Amino acid sequence: MQAVKMYTTGTCPYCIRAKQILKAKGVAQIEEIRVDLDPAARGAMMELTGRRTVPQIYIGATHVGGHDDLVALDARGGLDPLLAGA
Repeated sequence: MQAVKMYTTGTCPYCIRAKQILKAKGVAQIEEIRVDLDPAARGAMMELTGRRTVPQIYIGATHVGGHDDLVALDARGGLDPLLAGA
């Protein structure tokens, strides 16, 4: 299983839903970076992704994007192979 890193805030409903989707797929550990608690982390996220919104999800070295991107990836059958490291 690939490592999952997610930039989040404490109250973001899309972050919560993205975590639920990943946990349902068997992801036991998500490295959460709370950009609401660490402004420098938000700056780093924006530099890495070019986006300001959360969640921003990485699976391994792949930037998946946000919640909608995660759902679309799953719908087209790409999430399970990415999580498996294929």
